[in-house]
Amino acid sequence: MKNENATAQSKRMLSIDALRGFDMFWISSGDAFFIALFTFINTPFFQRLAVQLDHPSWAGFRFYDEIFPLFLFIMGCVMPLSITRRLERGDSRNRLYLHILKRTILLFVLGLIYNGLFNLDFHDQRYTGVLQRFAVTYFMASVIVMNFKQKGQLIWAASILLGYWLILLLIPAPGFRAYDLSQQGNLCGYIDRMFLPGSFCCYTYGDNEGILTMFPAVTNVLFGVVAGRWLLGTSGYRDKIRNLVVTGGLFIAGALLWNLVFPINKYLWTGSYVLLTSGIAFLLLCLFFWIIDVKGYRRWAFPFIVIGLNPITIYVVQGLFDFGIIANIFIHGFAGSLGSFHDVFLQLCIIFIKWSFLYFLYRQKIFLKV
Repeated sequence: MKNENATAQSKRMLSIDALRGFDMFWISSGDAFFIALFTFINTPFFQRLAVQLDHPSWAGFRFYDEIFPLFLFIMGCVMPLSITRRLERGDSRNRLYLHILKRTILLFVLGLIYNGLFNLDFHDQRYTGVLQRFAVTYFMASVIVMNFKQKGQLIWAASILLGYWLILLLIPAPGFRAYDLSQQGNLCGYIDRMFLPGSFCCYTYGDNEGILTMFPAVTNVLFGVVAGRWLLGTSGYRDKIRNLVVTGGLFIAGALLWNLVFPINKYLWTGSYVLLTSGIAFLLLCLFFWIIDVKGYRRWAFPFIVIGLNPITIYVVQGLFDFGIIANIFIHGFAGSLGSFHDVFLQLCIIFIKWSFLYFLYRQKIFLKV
């Protein structure tokens, strides 16, 4: 019976691993490949598709805006297994806190390294970033999960979103009116300029992963905890699908309504952006769960699972090493004859090399656990 339960639990986790791999695929040159392909085809329809693989200049939403919050959501999905169930088994709370702290520090340091820490240029070093946001939101969400049941976690999520909205609504940046959500006048950017050293990304007046916007991002993780608890629970698959679909639909509807007064904006990580990306994440998780765990179609997901088991590894390594160098070793002799198809083929080769690297780690059972 113990082995059967373990096997069932492992199968349920396949959909989460596959969705994580699908998410990381776009960051691991999937975006560059499809942009090159759509540009090569160069029809109005495919040009519009290519635009979806980049962020808007400020407010608005495109497909690529889902990638980052989806990873935060998935990070929350495994917390019922990695934290809640360990607490229920009677594991030491102090040991869990130590594990959370170690993981937070490791993620944050990896983020600094990814941003060029070893250049020793501390003046222009970027101190925030994707991995740093992973670290901070993981820590904050973990502490909440450690100390509050599901109702308390949802209260925290709602309080963070509403509190963040009220802060922007009532507190002006010096020289600007309250609730100025422009690039120049928003309070988040002002706080970054005042308290965040180093360089910024990805707009002039603040950082895309700045100080104040860290807080609403925690709610993406907490909503993932809710989804993970449903997915890893003992209820039937129909109940799980209903919960995921209904919640996803309500979140998207709520986001569109909130957008009327609190515009969807990734750079400011607005509440409407959180609801929209979380709603889409609920629906994507439901889709992967239905295809992989309910219908049993798993083979197609294997390439994504390989990526999903080592997501931080490929993110960090591709930031430190140019995989295009390896690709050019094999294709430089005939690359010139490919004409305008060269960029498409090059990106395809880069994807293949990255995946082969991850497959080697998978076969060797080497996984970066952070």
